[in-house]
Amino acid sequence: MTDAEGDFVNYTVDVLSIRLTRADGTELETLPMNTRIDFAQYTEMTEFLTAATVPRGIYVRGSVILDYSNADIQVEDAAGVAQPVTQYLDANGDPITTLEVSINLDGRRQLPIAPGIPKNLMLDFDLEQSHVVSLNDPITITVDPVFVVEVDPQTPRIHRTRGPLRSVDVANNAFDLYIRPFYHRIRIGQRIFGSLRVLTNDETIFEIDGAGYQGNDGLVVLDGKAQFTAVIARGDLKFNPLRFEAKEVYAGSSVPGGDMDVVRGTVTARTVDDKVIVQGATLFRTDGVIVFNDYVTIQLDASTTVNKQLNTGTFNIDDISVGQRISVFGTITNDQVSDLQMSAANGYARMRISSLRGEVVALPVGDADLSMRLNSVNGRNVSIYDFTGTGVDAGNDADPINYEVDTGSLSLTGIAADDPVAVRGFPTPFGTAPADFTAESVISN
Repeated sequence: MTDAEGDFVNYTVDVLSIRLTRADGTELETLPMNTRIDFAQYTEMTEFLTAATVPRGIYVRGSVILDYSNADIQVEDAAGVAQPVTQYLDANGDPITTLEVSINLDGRRQLPIAPGIPKNLMLDFDLEQSHVVSLNDPITITVDPVFVVEVDPQTPRIHRTRGPLRSVDVANNAFDLYIRPFYHRIRIGQRIFGSLRVLTNDETIFEIDGAGYQGNDGLVVLDGKAQFTAVIARGDLKFNPLRFEAKEVYAGSSVPGGDMDVVRGTVTARTVDDKVIVQGATLFRTDGVIVFNDYVTIQLDASTTVNKQLNTGTFNIDDISVGQRISVFGTITNDQVSDLQMSAANGYARMRISSLRGEVVALPVGDADLSMRLNSVNGRNVSIYDFTGTGVDAGNDADPINYEVDTGSLSLTGIAADDPVAVRGFPTPFGTAPADFTAESVISN
């Protein structure tokens, strides 16, 4: 399950059913229970939803039922501020609570199921194509759902799977987990979503209870954890044979839902007293409650353990700068929605890969960096970001009109001035710009 990119800050709805229909008319329900999904979090990633046992045959159509009765949907206004949607209409202009979306599996999209041959069906909810947004009062979306369907998709994507640990096979560089996707509580009991084998290698990065490991060292530590320990794995889905190869694995207290509150979002400002403003934030409480809030203040501390996605280096809170996508494990100190505050003292902060979109101002020449005119950072309008303090002095603070990206040895072949580009990587540490950002990939749009 995934989502094409759109302008939604949060798009949380309940999926009630995913049904497949065989050529002979036989129907099969593949979703074992209602599942709550924030599709806005899946623009660059897919999530394993279920490993279903499907009877053999040719499946030619299907359906998805979406429930909007308890939806939490927010869109950006012209100033980049998240505004809650209060009215949902169908294509005929009528209020909706549930929508059934038909899925065609004709031609090359047919889903053939035979014994011993695993298949992967990807459902991509295209938010941008599926909605018309009105920011007038009341804020309204008109929903005409478009799902892009692929069988055994070959387009590279980041894949994620989540659930309690089933077993570890150190000798074969693998572990198994019971799938518990999205926001489902990770419990010892119910295993109705099926299980999945995850393969690791010498390059796999592990974060277990806040500590970093690589390769076999991490798998050995995971083997020492109790069965049903919470695990999240991100990596690549490979074919012939179908398999999941992990690039990064998180386990124990490094997974939201443990004994710490967790805020996940993007740093839009930082103060000299080590406070960061995180916007587009999803808050995971220790009691299992999950809340979207567009503004959380987090107090970093020298005792905060800082890790970096796909990296086992040593980091501290000075590495966290404006534009950084982040997950922070700590304690909520003020739970008022209008002024949510967290302390990260004795907690963890994980710097995650950030995404820039904009146009090229100038290509690198000599020691100069790639210069960009930013439109958005992590999908949010650049106008909400305050880059004060990001530079070695005020004159060198990051400038969204002339944002400097260190592209290192990355190829920029085919990219020219004024071209739209997407850049993935990390902001440079706070107070050290220029450069403003270190790129891991540059893609022409």
